[in-house]
Amino acid sequence: MPDQDDVAQIVAFDLVDDVLDVGLLPGRHALLVGEASHTYMAARTRVPAHPRGGGGRWQGKDGGMYTDALTVTRRALHGVAELLLAGPQYRLSGTIRLRAFPGGFATVEEPSLRVDGDHLVTAHRRLSLGGVTVRELAAAAGVTAGAPENLYSDGSGVGLDDQLQVEEAAARMIAKGFGDGAEALRTLAPEVIPVLWPEHFDIGMTLDEVNYGVSTGDSQLPEPYAYVGPWQPRTGPFWNVSFGAARPLTELTDAAAIHTFFAEAHELAQRD
Repeated sequence: MPDQDDVAQIVAFDLVDDVLDVGLLPGRHALLVGEASHTYMAARTRVPAHPRGGGGRWQGKDGGMYTDALTVTRRALHGVAELLLAGPQYRLSGTIRLRAFPGGFATVEEPSLRVDGDHLVTAHRRLSLGGVTVRELAAAAGVTAGAPENLYSDGSGVGLDDQLQVEEAAARMIAKGFGDGAEALRTLAPEVIPVLWPEHFDIGMTLDEVNYGVSTGDSQLPEPYAYVGPWQPRTGPFWNVSFGAARPLTELTDAAAIHTFFAEAHELAQRD
């Protein structure tokens, strides 16, 4: 969920990207052979180390247990989104915007890259995300890894030489959240394009000075959730968190349920 301090920054990105965004331009990459491929394949044979700061176990609202798998996978995919998709895209095409895509998420301009479950997909290759570093993946994909420069202070916290761990089931859960969220947002406001932001790794949009979106989880709510964040605070039983309202995706299990939550919030926000 974007902090209030980020609102002006996101608006600034919108102003720049409105000039730069000229549609989805699928890129093409030459088939990689030689040293980069050998480096990637050698890295795949190593036993992955546990990443910094991963882990923990918590009780979900539905009584189910979330384990290390979701936390570790979320951190790894956040790092991939920031360092391998948004950063290279910003340096080449001038935008950090990403989008939900079946199975995961993708760039909106060149370089054409996407995540499908536990794989990074280029024009010619499917690269496993498990047990390799961001730097090694970048070499195999033919891009230069790194976050977008001088745009925000937060981020994934993943280093270029951190080994990634991605559990496919957890990755599919995150992808479903993004996909359902994007569909719900488009239903709420067809004229607004949902954006997957690499800073907080959530997908969202702003409508009438209210932020709507789906987060993969964070320090406030450790499980995937849908959120509504009015720029001006609202009061009442619907608004159940400090920034507005949030509901875990264990309660909102599909796009229709998320849209119902967004639509109720929109009606209340307009009324207040």
